[in-house]
Amino acid sequence: MKLTAIIIEDEQISRDILKNYISKYCKDIDVLDEATNVDEAFILLQKTEVDLVFLDVEMPYGTAFDLLDKLPDRTFETVFVTAYDQYAKDALNQQAAYYLTKPINIDELIKATEIVRSIKDRENEVNLDVRIKEENSSQLTDRITIPTQEGFEVLPIKDIIHCTADDNYTHIFLENDKKLVSKTLKHFDDMLSDKGFARIHKSHLINVSYVTAYKKGKGGSVMLGDKELPVSPSKKLALFEYFS
Repeated sequence: MKLTAIIIEDEQISRDILKNYISKYCKDIDVLDEATNVDEAFILLQKTEVDLVFLDVEMPYGTAFDLLDKLPDRTFETVFVTAYDQYAKDALNQQAAYYLTKPINIDELIKATEIVRSIKDRENEVNLDVRIKEENSSQLTDRITIPTQEGFEVLPIKDIIHCTADDNYTHIFLENDKKLVSKTLKHFDDMLSDKGFARIHKSHLINVSYVTAYKKGKGGSVMLGDKELPVSPSKKLALFEYFS
Protein backbone atom coordinates (compact mmCIF):
# COMPACT_ATOMS: atom_id res chain seq x y z
CA MET A 1 0.00 0.00 0.00
CA LYS A 2 1.08 3.59 -0.62
CA LEU A 3 1.76 5.67 2.49
CA THR A 4 1.32 9.42 2.72
CA ALA A 5 3.75 11.40 4.87
CA ILE A 6 4.86 14.84 5.96
CA ILE A 7 8.24 16.00 7.26
CA ILE A 8 8.44 18.33 10.26
CA GLU A 9 11.98 19.69 10.57
CA ASP A 10 13.30 23.22 11.03
CA GLU A 11 16.53 22.78 8.99
CA GLN A 12 16.15 22.99 5.22
CA ILE A 13 19.15 20.77 4.49
CA SER A 14 17.84 18.04 6.82
CA ARG A 15 14.42 18.16 5.14
CA ASP A 16 16.03 17.90 1.71
CA ILE A 17 18.23 14.95 2.70
CA LEU A 18 15.34 13.04 4.26
CA LYS A 19 13.04 13.72 1.31
CA ASN A 20 15.75 12.56 -1.10
CA TYR A 21 16.35 9.34 0.87
CA ILE A 22 12.63 8.60 1.02
CA SER A 23 12.28 9.15 -2.72
CA LYS A 24 15.24 6.90 -3.55
CA TYR A 25 15.01 4.12 -1.01
CA CYS A 26 11.53 3.91 0.51
CA LYS A 27 8.95 2.19 -1.63
CA ASP A 28 5.57 3.88 -2.12
CA ILE A 29 6.03 6.77 0.32
CA ASP A 30 4.42 9.99 -0.91
CA VAL A 31 5.66 13.08 0.97
CA LEU A 32 2.74 15.51 0.77
CA ASP A 33 4.11 18.52 2.61
CA GLU A 34 6.63 19.96 5.06
CA ALA A 35 6.57 22.12 8.19
CA THR A 36 9.39 23.96 9.93
CA ASN A 37 8.03 24.43 13.46
CA VAL A 38 5.39 23.27 15.91
CA ASP A 39 2.83 25.94 15.00
CA GLU A 40 3.07 25.23 11.26
CA ALA A 41 2.93 21.50 11.91
CA PHE A 42 -0.17 21.78 14.10
CA ILE A 43 -2.07 23.73 11.43
CA LEU A 44 -0.90 21.35 8.71
CA LEU A 45 -1.91 18.21 10.60
CA GLN A 46 -5.36 19.58 11.35
CA LYS A 47 -6.14 19.89 7.66
CA THR A 48 -4.05 17.05 6.19
CA GLU A 49 -4.68 13.38 6.90
CA VAL A 50 -1.49 11.34 6.56
CA ASP A 51 -0.23 7.90 7.52
CA LEU A 52 3.23 8.90 8.72
CA VAL A 53 4.98 11.93 10.21
CA PHE A 54 8.76 12.26 10.25
CA LEU A 55 9.30 14.49 13.24
CA ASP A 56 12.34 16.33 14.59
CA VAL A 57 12.35 16.83 18.36
CA GLU A 58 13.80 20.31 18.90
CA MET A 59 12.12 23.03 16.83
CA PRO A 60 11.09 26.66 17.11
CA TYR A 61 8.04 27.34 19.31
CA GLY A 62 8.25 24.02 21.13
CA THR A 63 9.26 20.39 20.85
CA ALA A 64 7.84 17.37 19.07
CA PHE A 65 6.26 16.31 22.35
CA ASP A 66 4.43 19.65 22.63
CA LEU A 67 3.01 19.05 19.17
CA LEU A 68 1.88 15.50 19.92
CA ASP A 69 0.25 16.60 23.17
CA LYS A 70 -1.92 18.95 21.09
CA LEU A 71 -3.04 16.00 18.94
CA PRO A 72 -4.33 13.34 21.36
CA ASP A 73 -6.62 11.75 18.74
CA ARG A 74 -4.00 11.49 16.00
CA THR A 75 -4.31 8.65 13.53
CA PHE A 76 -0.84 8.91 11.97
CA GLU A 77 2.25 6.96 13.03
CA THR A 78 5.36 8.86 14.09
CA VAL A 79 9.03 8.35 13.24
CA PHE A 80 11.29 10.61 15.28
CA VAL A 81 14.36 11.95 13.47
CA THR A 82 16.82 13.76 15.74
CA ALA A 83 20.49 14.33 16.42
CA TYR A 84 19.93 13.70 20.13
CA ASP A 85 19.49 10.17 21.47
CA GLN A 86 18.39 11.28 24.94
CA TYR A 87 14.83 11.61 23.67
CA ALA A 88 14.41 7.91 22.89
CA LYS A 89 12.54 7.11 26.12
CA ASP A 90 10.13 10.01 25.63
CA ALA A 91 9.58 8.92 22.05
CA LEU A 92 8.63 5.44 23.22
CA ASN A 93 6.26 6.92 25.78
CA GLN A 94 4.59 8.78 22.91
CA GLN A 95 4.21 5.42 21.12
CA ALA A 96 6.51 6.37 18.26
CA ALA A 97 6.74 3.69 15.58
CA TYR A 98 10.52 4.23 15.28
CA TYR A 99 13.38 6.48 16.42
CA LEU A 100 16.08 7.57 13.97
CA THR A 101 19.23 9.46 14.88
CA LYS A 102 21.09 11.82 12.54
CA PRO A 103 22.95 11.29 10.30
CA ILE A 104 20.24 9.01 8.98
CA ASN A 105 21.14 5.41 8.26
CA ILE A 106 19.35 4.33 5.09
CA ASP A 107 18.75 0.76 6.28
CA GLU A 108 17.21 2.09 9.50
CA LEU A 109 15.02 4.48 7.52
CA ILE A 110 13.75 1.64 5.35
CA LYS A 111 13.09 -0.45 8.46
CA ALA A 112 11.15 2.42 10.05
CA THR A 113 8.86 2.84 7.04
CA GLU A 114 8.24 -0.90 6.78
CA ILE A 115 7.21 -1.01 10.45
CA VAL A 116 4.72 1.79 9.81
CA ARG A 117 3.50 -0.01 6.70
CA SER A 118 2.84 -3.19 8.69
CA ILE A 119 0.85 -1.22 11.28
CA LYS A 120 -1.24 0.49 8.59
CA ASP A 121 -1.78 -2.78 6.74
CA ARG A 122 -3.23 -4.32 9.89
CA GLU A 123 -5.47 -1.30 10.46
CA ASN A 124 -6.82 -1.55 6.93
CA GLU A 125 -7.53 -5.24 7.32
CA VAL A 126 -9.89 -4.69 10.22
CA ASN A 127 -13.36 -5.64 9.05
CA LEU A 128 -15.83 -3.21 10.61
CA ASP A 129 -18.68 -5.57 9.87
CA VAL A 130 -16.95 -7.49 12.66
CA ARG A 131 -16.78 -11.26 12.67
CA ILE A 132 -15.20 -13.16 15.51
CA LYS A 133 -12.77 -15.90 14.55
CA GLU A 134 -14.37 -19.33 14.15
CA GLU A 135 -12.16 -20.91 16.78
CA ASN A 136 -13.41 -18.41 19.36
CA SER A 137 -17.10 -18.47 18.43
CA SER A 138 -17.31 -22.17 19.19
CA GLN A 139 -16.32 -21.46 22.80
CA LEU A 140 -18.94 -18.82 23.60
CA THR A 141 -21.42 -21.35 25.00
CA ASP A 142 -19.23 -21.72 28.11
CA ARG A 143 -20.19 -20.37 31.51
CA ILE A 144 -18.30 -18.88 34.45
CA THR A 145 -19.14 -18.64 38.13
CA ILE A 146 -18.78 -15.48 40.17
CA PRO A 147 -18.85 -15.26 43.98
CA THR A 148 -21.81 -13.65 45.74
CA GLN A 149 -22.59 -13.06 49.42
CA GLU A 150 -24.98 -16.01 49.32
CA GLY A 151 -22.67 -18.37 47.38
CA PHE A 152 -22.06 -18.07 43.65
CA GLU A 153 -23.83 -17.17 40.41
CA VAL A 154 -23.42 -18.76 37.00
CA LEU A 155 -23.06 -16.43 33.99
CA PRO A 156 -23.13 -17.49 30.33
CA ILE A 157 -19.97 -16.09 28.76
CA LYS A 158 -21.87 -15.06 25.63
CA ASP A 159 -23.91 -12.61 27.75
CA ILE A 160 -20.84 -10.74 29.05
CA ILE A 161 -20.26 -7.57 27.02
CA HIS A 162 -17.23 -6.22 28.85
CA CYS A 163 -15.48 -6.08 32.21
CA THR A 164 -14.07 -2.94 33.80
CA ALA A 165 -11.54 -2.71 36.63
CA ASP A 166 -12.34 -0.90 39.87
CA ASP A 167 -9.24 -1.39 42.06
CA ASN A 168 -9.51 -4.99 43.34
CA TYR A 169 -13.08 -5.29 42.07
CA THR A 170 -14.46 -5.81 38.58
CA HIS A 171 -17.69 -4.55 37.05
CA ILE A 172 -19.17 -7.14 34.67
CA PHE A 173 -21.53 -5.61 32.12
CA LEU A 174 -24.19 -7.94 30.75
CA GLU A 175 -26.84 -7.32 28.11
CA ASN A 176 -29.46 -6.38 30.71
CA ASP A 177 -27.57 -6.28 34.00
CA LYS A 178 -24.31 -5.37 35.74
CA LYS A 179 -22.42 -7.27 38.44
CA LEU A 180 -19.74 -6.09 40.87
CA VAL A 181 -17.35 -8.91 41.74
CA SER A 182 -14.58 -8.98 44.35
CA LYS A 183 -12.02 -10.23 41.83
CA THR A 184 -9.40 -8.28 39.88
CA LEU A 185 -9.70 -7.71 36.15
CA LYS A 186 -6.61 -9.89 35.68
CA HIS A 187 -8.58 -12.79 37.14
CA PHE A 188 -11.17 -12.48 34.38
CA ASP A 189 -8.54 -11.80 31.74
CA ASP A 190 -6.85 -15.10 32.61
CA MET A 191 -10.21 -16.87 32.60
CA LEU A 192 -11.61 -15.41 29.36
CA SER A 193 -8.63 -14.57 27.12
CA ASP A 194 -9.05 -17.81 25.13
CA LYS A 195 -12.84 -17.42 24.88
CA GLY A 196 -13.17 -14.48 22.55
CA PHE A 197 -12.22 -11.72 25.00
CA ALA A 198 -9.51 -9.10 24.43
CA ARG A 199 -7.73 -6.91 26.98
CA ILE A 200 -7.83 -3.55 25.19
CA HIS A 201 -6.75 -1.35 28.11
CA LYS A 202 -5.48 -1.72 31.67
CA SER A 203 -9.06 -1.10 32.80
CA HIS A 204 -11.10 -2.87 30.11
CA LEU A 205 -11.63 -6.45 28.92
CA ILE A 206 -14.13 -6.84 26.08
CA ASN A 207 -16.10 -9.60 24.42
CA VAL A 208 -15.04 -8.98 20.82
CA SER A 209 -18.30 -10.39 19.44
CA TYR A 210 -20.02 -7.21 20.70
CA VAL A 211 -17.66 -4.84 18.86
CA THR A 212 -19.58 -2.87 16.24
CA ALA A 213 -16.86 -0.44 15.12
CA TYR A 214 -13.28 0.69 15.66
CA LYS A 215 -12.33 4.39 15.64
CA LYS A 216 -8.79 5.35 14.70
CA GLY A 217 -6.62 7.32 17.11
CA LYS A 218 -3.36 7.07 19.04
CA GLY A 219 -4.72 3.82 20.37
CA GLY A 220 -8.20 4.35 19.05
CA SER A 221 -11.41 3.15 20.60
CA VAL A 222 -14.00 0.45 20.09
CA MET A 223 -17.76 0.79 20.01
CA LEU A 224 -19.83 -1.80 21.85
CA GLY A 225 -23.22 -0.75 20.60
CA ASP A 226 -23.58 2.83 21.86
CA LYS A 227 -20.75 2.50 24.40
CA GLU A 228 -17.24 3.68 23.48
CA LEU A 229 -14.15 2.30 25.26
CA PRO A 230 -10.52 3.41 24.76
CA VAL A 231 -7.85 1.12 23.33
CA SER A 232 -4.28 1.40 24.61
CA PRO A 233 -1.78 1.95 21.78
CA SER A 234 0.16 -1.13 22.90
CA LYS A 235 -3.01 -3.28 22.65
CA LYS A 236 -4.14 -2.10 19.22
CA LEU A 237 -2.42 -4.66 17.01
CA ALA A 238 -3.41 -7.55 19.27
CA LEU A 239 -7.04 -6.41 19.04
CA PHE A 240 -6.86 -6.40 15.23
CA GLU A 241 -5.91 -10.06 15.26
CA TYR A 242 -9.52 -10.90 16.15
CA PHE A 243 -10.82 -9.28 12.97
CA SER A 244 -8.50 -10.48 10.22
